[in-house]
Amino acid sequence: MVGITGPAKAMGEAVGRATAEGPGALRALLDGLEGAELREAALALHLRACRGKGGQTVAAALAGLARRDLGWSADEADLLLSRILGGEAGVAPHELRADFTALVPLAVAACEQAGDFSRSHVRTLRRIAEGLRGFSQDGFSLLRDRLDALLARETRVDPGLLPRHVLDGFDEYGPRMRAAHAEPLAGPGVAAFLAHCALLDKPRATRVWRRRAAELLAGAERGAEVVRLLLEGVTDQAAHRVNDPDPVGMGIPTLASAANTSLVRGLSWAALEVREEWVVPLLGAVALHAGTGLGGSGGMCRSQPIATAAVAALGECPADRAEAAVAELARLPKRVVNRTVVKGIARATEAVAARAGMTASMLRERAVPALKLDGRGVREAALGAYAAELAVREPGTALLSFRGPEGRLLKTAPKEVREACAEELKELRAGLRKLSALLAEERGRLEGHLAAGTTWPAEDWQRYYADHPVTGAVARALVWEAGDGSGGWTAGLPERSGGGWALAGADGTARPVGAGDRLRLWHPLRAGDEEVAEWRAALLDREERQPFKQVFREVYPLTPAERETASYSNRFAGHVLRYGQARALMTGRGWAGNHLGHFSDGYSSEMVKELPAPGELPAAEGTRWRARFFVDLADEGGASGDGAAVLCATDQVRFERRAAAAGPRGPWEQAPLEEVPALVLSEALRDVDLFVGVASVGADPDWRDRGEDRAYGDYWMRWGFGELGEGARVRRETLARLLPRTRIADRVELTDRFLRVRGELGAYRIHLGSGNVLREPSDAYLCVVVDRSREAGRAAGKVFLPFEEDGGMLSVILSKAFLLAADDRITDPTITAQLRRGR
Repeated sequence: MVGITGPAKAMGEAVGRATAEGPGALRALLDGLEGAELREAALALHLRACRGKGGQTVAAALAGLARRDLGWSADEADLLLSRILGGEAGVAPHELRADFTALVPLAVAACEQAGDFSRSHVRTLRRIAEGLRGFSQDGFSLLRDRLDALLARETRVDPGLLPRHVLDGFDEYGPRMRAAHAEPLAGPGVAAFLAHCALLDKPRATRVWRRRAAELLAGAERGAEVVRLLLEGVTDQAAHRVNDPDPVGMGIPTLASAANTSLVRGLSWAALEVREEWVVPLLGAVALHAGTGLGGSGGMCRSQPIATAAVAALGECPADRAEAAVAELARLPKRVVNRTVVKGIARATEAVAARAGMTASMLRERAVPALKLDGRGVREAALGAYAAELAVREPGTALLSFRGPEGRLLKTAPKEVREACAEELKELRAGLRKLSALLAEERGRLEGHLAAGTTWPAEDWQRYYADHPVTGAVARALVWEAGDGSGGWTAGLPERSGGGWALAGADGTARPVGAGDRLRLWHPLRAGDEEVAEWRAALLDREERQPFKQVFREVYPLTPAERETASYSNRFAGHVLRYGQARALMTGRGWAGNHLGHFSDGYSSEMVKELPAPGELPAAEGTRWRARFFVDLADEGGASGDGAAVLCATDQVRFERRAAAAGPRGPWEQAPLEEVPALVLSEALRDVDLFVGVASVGADPDWRDRGEDRAYGDYWMRWGFGELGEGARVRRETLARLLPRTRIADRVELTDRFLRVRGELGAYRIHLGSGNVLREPSDAYLCVVVDRSREAGRAAGKVFLPFEEDGGMLSVILSKAFLLAADDRITDPTITAQLRRGR
C-alpha cells in the first residue's frame, strides 16, 4: 500500500512543516503537487487528522481534497478506510463520531474513484451514520447519501475472481472456504452470484432479491454445489473473535465477519431455489449451529443474524417441503433459547404450516422418517458371514446387535467384521446415533401432546403412531384413550387385534379402535384416583417402563391458597436453587429468560414458557397460554468467575393468554388462575416442582458441612426433612408397592415423610423428598452419598423401577435403604466413622 516507507515519509514531513506555517503554506504545497504525490500528501494529511493534529487547517485542506478527482486506487481507498475503522484504526470510535464529516469524506471520495473498495468498511460507516441522524455537522446528510450510493453500486466482478468482500479475511470462515473450495468458487458466474448474496444484510429477502438470486444461481457453474459447500462450512465453523471493522460488538465471538454473515444469509435464501433433498436439513443445521449459545448453551447465539435468516428461510419453504421444514424447526427449541430466534421459530412454523393447509403438529408427525426400518422396527444388514440388526424396542430404545453364522447373538461387532466391513459398520453406527436422537425427539413431541391434550382421528393415529416403525415404539408403551364422540373415553395400552388395533385396559379387557374414533393420550389429571391406582398397579405388575412419566405423572390442581392469591401461585416460592443446574433444567424443559448474575439487569429474571396447544388446533384458532416463573439472585458469597449467579431464589408463577387469531406478535394478557386450563396449570407447575426438587440446595447432602459458608442452613433443614411435594408423594406411593417385593421388606416401613429402615447397628429414616438420612433415636444427620451410576444401578437391577425422571431420587432412596439395612457390612470409612460417633 501507499504511504508506508520511502518518499511517503518525506511527504509527511513536508506536510507537517507546511501545516505548522499556516493555511497559506499548506495551500501552496498542495497546489504544487499532482498525481501520486498529491495523493501522498492527502494520505499524510488524513493521518494527521486521525491523530488529532492540525486542527482546522488540516480539516479545511482535507475537505478540499475530498472534492477533487485524485485518481485513487482500491488499495489507497482501503488504507484510508482502515485508518478510521477496525483493529488498526488510528482513531477511537467515539472520536470518529465526533469528527465524522472531517475524517470520512476523503475515504468516501477514494472509494467512489477507485471503483472497488471494502464494502465491509463502507457498510459499517453507514451504520454509524444511521446512529448520527440529526447530527449538526456540516455536510452530514450529503455524506450519508454518498455512502448509500456506494452500497447500492453494483459490485465489480472480474471473471474467475471473487470480490474482496466475498469470503473476506476479517474472520476464519472466509479464508478457510476460499482455500478449501478454490475450484468451484472460480467457476463461471459464481462470483456474480455470491456478490449478490453478500448484499443481504437483513433476515428476510425481498421478492426482487430472490428473483435476481435465482437468475444468477441458474447461470453459475456448479452453483448449487457452491451453496451447499459454503453452508456446510458454516455448520462446522467454531465461534471466534473476528477482526471486523465494526466497532460495535468487537471482541464477542461469532461465526463470521459482517460481510460473510450477509453472504451466509443470502446463501440461506438462495438455497430455497435448489430442488435437492439436502436443502431443508442443511438450513436446519445452519439454524441450529448458529442459534446455539456460545459454548454450547445460553441465550447469546453463536450468530443471531445467521440463525434468524436460516429460520426465516425455512418458514418460506413451499408446501411440498413443509413436512421437512417443520421437522427441522421442531428440533431447534431443544438447543436454541435466544428469545429473538425462538420467536422467529414460532412464526416460521406457523407460516409453513398455514401454507401447507394443516397444523404444525400434523406436519411434524408426517415427517418422521422410518430410517429404513421395516414394520417390526428392524433393519438388517449382511456383514460377511455375520448379520447386523439395527432395531428399536419399546419403550423407545435403539439397539445395534450382531448375529454370528451359528445364530449366536453378539452385543459388539466381532474383529473380522470390524476389519472387513469397516465402512458398512460405520454407516450402521451412524444410523444408531440418528435413531437414538430421533427417539428422543419423539418422546419429547409425544409428551408435548400429553400436556396439550391433542386428539387424532383413528386413521392418523394408526398410521403415524401405532404402526410407525420409530414412533410406534414410543407410542405403544403409553396409555391412550379412545372415544366415539358420545362423551365417554376408554383407556388402554395399544395391542394388535386382527388387522387393526385395540386398547387393552388395566383390568385385561380390550376395546377395538373403530374407524370413527378419536384418540388422545391418557392423563392422570382427567382420571379418578381409583383408575390412576389401577394403572400404576398394572404397570408395576407387568414391569413395564414408559418412555416418560405418564401413569406415574404428578398432577397439580388449583389449591385454596392459589384461589386466594387469584393471579399468581406461591406454591414454589421461597426456595434456594443451585442456579447453573436449575438453569439447565429450565432450558431443557423449554423455559427461556435472561441470565442471573452480578451484572446489569442480572439481579432478577422471568423465565417464560409457552405451553403447547392441542396439535389438531389450527394456528389461528383457540387460545395460547404461557407461564412466567420469577427467580432472583441469591448469592451471598460472590459469583462464579464470569459473574454468573451461583444461587437463585424462587418466587411467583403467573399465567398469560393470547388469542391465537392475534398471531405470534399479538399481545399477552395476565389471566386469573381459576381461568387457566387444568392441564396448562398442572404441566407448568410440574416443571417448576422439578426445578426445585432437583436443584434445591436442600437436595445437596454436602450442603450442611461447608465450613464457614453456612448460608441457608435453616432452609436446608426445612426442605431436607419437611413436608412432601407432589413428586415425593408419588414416590411414596410407588415405594409402597415396590418394597414388599424386596428382600428388605421386613426391615422397612413407610411413614408420612420417611422410609424407616432397621439395620443391625441401628434404625434410620430416609426422607422421601430429599433422600437425606436421620439416625434414630437422636435424629442425628447421617451423610450418605451414593454413587448414582453404581449404587443406584445395583438397586435398579434388583428392583424394577417404573420411572427415573425425578433426578434418580427413587433409586437413590432404595440404594440407601439396601445399604443401611445391612449397616454392619458397610465399609465406606466416611459412613462408618459417623456410625461409630453415634454409638
